[in-house]
Amino acid sequence: MLGRSSSSDDEHPSERLRGPVVLRRDRREEATTTDQRLLDSRGPSDWVHTDPWRVLRIQAEFVEGFGMLAELPRAVTVFGSARTERQHPEYRLGHELGAALAASGFAVVTGGGPGVMEAVNRGCSEAGGLSVGLGIELPFEQGLNPWVDLGINFRYFFARKTMFVKYSQAFVCLPGGFGTLDELFEALTLVQTKKVTKFPVVLLGTDYWGGLYDWLKGVVRDSGKIGDKDLALLHLTDDIDDAVAVVNVAYRAWEEAH
Repeated sequence: MLGRSSSSDDEHPSERLRGPVVLRRDRREEATTTDQRLLDSRGPSDWVHTDPWRVLRIQAEFVEGFGMLAELPRAVTVFGSARTERQHPEYRLGHELGAALAASGFAVVTGGGPGVMEAVNRGCSEAGGLSVGLGIELPFEQGLNPWVDLGINFRYFFARKTMFVKYSQAFVCLPGGFGTLDELFEALTLVQTKKVTKFPVVLLGTDYWGGLYDWLKGVVRDSGKIGDKDLALLHLTDDIDDAVAVVNVAYRAWEEAH
């Protein structure tokens, strides 16, 4: 058993998020999300009139995120699957990583959901660190996990992604699906193009990530699509202490540069 137990499902009914709004019970049913309504061009032509007003809502999300996170201490963003069960070894790995980062003086930032995200938030919070969750409006996930100490819910993925990068000194990716891969490659692109600097990207779990790494090295690099310097942006490991050490080295380099 890891730390304190969560409250019963009866005490925490199923919910959906619509930006900062929480929908529970019969209010949960809604056919679309805000992102979908923004990006789906197959609807009626009233977008001509409504899209300019959406800019204000988007602006509000950036203002809320910047305001909440402006005084965040040094932090590491951790990604991983929302589908990981609590009894799975990857959940324990996330829990131990969260605790190790907290012990090293870092806050953790996750997507605030269940699975690996919950594990990392839980490990950090139980170790006395600052556990941050940046949630997103989705049609199939529930609200922020109970181990988030500081949380905010977003409607728009691009606003949320900005917060992940702007207020972190590193990314650590545990095994995950499309969402994790999306964040991984966006981070790599930002570092490769020097939109962010001294920003390590760690892949934790060689059995899971090894095939992807070998493909990048043996196909993508060897065909000239990336170079050795690009491949070196990734650090593949199974060792939590090694992952934290990479983060610490990069943070010290960042401090020296600033």
